[in-house]
Amino acid sequence: MDRLEKAEEEIAHLRRAVDDMSDVIAGQAREIDLLTRRVALLLERAAEAEAEASGGIPLADQKPPHW
Repeated sequence: MDRLEKAEEEIAHLRRAVDDMSDVIAGQAREIDLLTRRVALLLERAAEAEAEASGGIPLADQKPPHW
């Protein structure tokens, strides 16, 4: 096997590795998007529960007294 064939073989392996990593990254991006939406929903539900329990605006959403 000459140098050119070795280089072509190595390039083929590297392309395969890049394609595999690209698939993994795309899957992780979808999962991150899903988890981000779920966290936002949970934060919203927690704020609603806090508002119902205290009968007012959640403390984190209130303006400071100097405003």
